[in-house]
Amino acid sequence: MRADDTSLSKNRIYFFAACIIALFTVYLIHLFNLQVVNEEVYQERATQVTQRSVPIYAQRGEIFDRHYDTPIVSNIDSFAIDVIPGEIPSGEKENIIKRLAEYLGLTVSEINRKIPPSYSDLYQPIEIKNGISLETITYLAEHLEDFPGVTWHSKPIRNYVEKETLAHVLGYVGDITREEIQVLYNQGYSYGSVLGKSGIEKQYDFLLRGKDGKEFRTVDVRGRRVGEAILEDEPPVLGSSIVLTIDRHIQRLCEKALGQRSGAIVVTKPATGEILALVSYPSFDPNLFYDTSNTEAFRQLSLNTQFPFLNRAIQSQYPPASAYKIIMTTAIVEEEVIPLNKTILCPGYLNYGDRVFRCHKQSGHGALALFSALAESCDVYYYTVGAEYLGIERIVDFSRRFGLGEPTGIDIPGEISGTLPSPSWVSKTYNSRWQGGDTVNMSIGQGYLGVTPIQMANVVSMIVNEGAVYKPHLLKEVRDPLTGDILEEIKPEILSTSAIRPSTFETVQKAMRQVITEGTARVVITTKATSVAGKTGTGEAGFDDRWHSWFVAYAPFEEDAKPEDRIVLVVLVEAANDWEWWGPKASNIILDGIFSDKTYEEVMGSLRAWYLRVENPGD
Repeated sequence: MRADDTSLSKNRIYFFAACIIALFTVYLIHLFNLQVVNEEVYQERATQVTQRSVPIYAQRGEIFDRHYDTPIVSNIDSFAIDVIPGEIPSGEKENIIKRLAEYLGLTVSEINRKIPPSYSDLYQPIEIKNGISLETITYLAEHLEDFPGVTWHSKPIRNYVEKETLAHVLGYVGDITREEIQVLYNQGYSYGSVLGKSGIEKQYDFLLRGKDGKEFRTVDVRGRRVGEAILEDEPPVLGSSIVLTIDRHIQRLCEKALGQRSGAIVVTKPATGEILALVSYPSFDPNLFYDTSNTEAFRQLSLNTQFPFLNRAIQSQYPPASAYKIIMTTAIVEEEVIPLNKTILCPGYLNYGDRVFRCHKQSGHGALALFSALAESCDVYYYTVGAEYLGIERIVDFSRRFGLGEPTGIDIPGEISGTLPSPSWVSKTYNSRWQGGDTVNMSIGQGYLGVTPIQMANVVSMIVNEGAVYKPHLLKEVRDPLTGDILEEIKPEILSTSAIRPSTFETVQKAMRQVITEGTARVVITTKATSVAGKTGTGEAGFDDRWHSWFVAYAPFEEDAKPEDRIVLVVLVEAANDWEWWGPKASNIILDGIFSDKTYEEVMGSLRAWYLRVENPGD
């Protein structure tokens, strides 16, 4: 071999050797980078691949009434049944699902809907049924060989102590739906999360739900659990306890006073906007929904023609009828459209245009001035002043000042705004013109006008506070679930203030007092526990023998009464009930119970004794 060939061969060997050394060097550098420089980054990636987390559900916070002594909503230890499809032997799936369905009281189709064929190789647990007792779990644990792939986890259920009394206020909870998870996923919710569906449970879910923990598992490529988890479990954080403004004793008193009559009752503190009672009947038992896999109870209630899910205090509107005359009275006094002592003759009817508008007293009231007109609830007086002196523009303006046509902003979902009609509203809604008869009807709270009981509570509050209205609210405090320390205290919030003269409100207050002492309510509001100012109302609802029965009031009436001692009461009994003018009668029971600190049973006992003395004065 020539020297030149030998030299060329050596050069090639050196070149290839250099390439190999360079490759090994790059490889070693890359290994060093992977294992030393970026060890934490790749270790975290590897952990993410092999680790799976299972939520440890946090207990929801308890709910208390204003006394903060015993919870009105608590938690009961319970369990949920899970199925891991990948752990069910393929040939036995049908029999296992059938046995499980029979034992849990479900149908095979219900379980199969939650475990479709595409989930057959899934090694993640799928919740099948919740609200399971310890006895059921004990049985399953003793017969594990009969239920391969079946497991369970702790999932407390809500216990609503007061049941139907506070159902519309508290609401209820349920498992998150597919639609809800799409909206709430970024807020920490996941499949299997429980969240509030209505009422306080929904409004303050972010406070009550706490924060779910995580249990980590090491899994293989198919998701099967292997070995011990590398990451440390994250414990759940308890939800906050919340204290409501509700007084459960007043709530219970109001509920019993209303009885089994469709309607609503609202009791507030006008000086703060705190709601002491919020009753709506018919109601429902939220404890029925603890088992979210059983939809029959929900379906039956949804089909009930009395609409028990409807919170009539904030979600139903009614013609305010003569209760609206306190707004009309305010407008008359403030605008000075007619002297307060000027009388208007009531023959029992008013001819207006080509129509005859009747007074509720067919024989007529005779000549009446403002105070007597309100006390006797004379329709003809308000027909005349509304149509001939005030006019629809000022009537609508004063209605708007009192908050009609707008939601109050109460802190539970679903409130409606009611209906405040006007000429422009009629034109837009019905493509027709406002008629003079519409003004006549609206002057006594009829026609297109629609209000909610909570709105009427604000109307009375404005009169009591002489222009100020506080936002009605149900949340009083947020407390630490372990220590009970106050984390947040809700301060009164002004909803609106009015430029109406204080002297005008003082005049209206005196007129409302005369309704009780000399007017339509004098034979019904008999309580000696407090002095009352208020207004009755009888709303037409399309029946010849039934009407809506209203009573709106505040107490005590005395000018020197402390603002914090006053309460506003609104009672609405629907025309769907047999007519018995129950609004003011229920109010008498409630006012007596609140201010004499008596239960419903004690008040009724006192009233029976009083009636016996009246009927038999010599006994």
